[in-house]
Amino acid sequence: MAKREDYEKKTEKLLEPILTANHFELYDVEYVKEGSNWYLRAYIDKEGGITIDDCELVSRALSDLLDKEDFIADPYILEVSSPGLGRQLKKDKHFEKSIGEEVEIKLYKAIDKRKEWLGVLVGFDQEKLTIDLGDGETMDIPRKNIANVRLYLEF
Repeated sequence: MAKREDYEKKTEKLLEPILTANHFELYDVEYVKEGSNWYLRAYIDKEGGITIDDCELVSRALSDLLDKEDFIADPYILEVSSPGLGRQLKKDKHFEKSIGEEVEIKLYKAIDKRKEWLGVLVGFDQEKLTIDLGDGETMDIPRKNIANVRLYLEF
């Protein structure tokens, strides 16, 4: 297991009791390098949405546990936030909750000369996502070709 994945899994374990006690849900954890800084990000959610106070509560509790466990060797910045309205869909549980929602898909490699697709998520499995393009036309997009999937927000 890569260092990044190990840190994310250990952080998820530390978060479990904090989130359970406060009736929050863990959306995702990521450990990423941006520029010269490492970031440990925890995305949390709850029915009705997460507030700044919720993020602060989790951040303080998690920070104390991270200091105690001290398993991350590099200096990093801890961020706790909501996944947002245009949340990125990464895990099967994210796709399951988003069936019937409009999604924006960006690809590594073009399909029919397009690297971006918009449609209603109607299904998924380990190999592909299926979207409804409208007028009953569906399209299967191989997961290995997907760079990013987000809930679509129309402004």
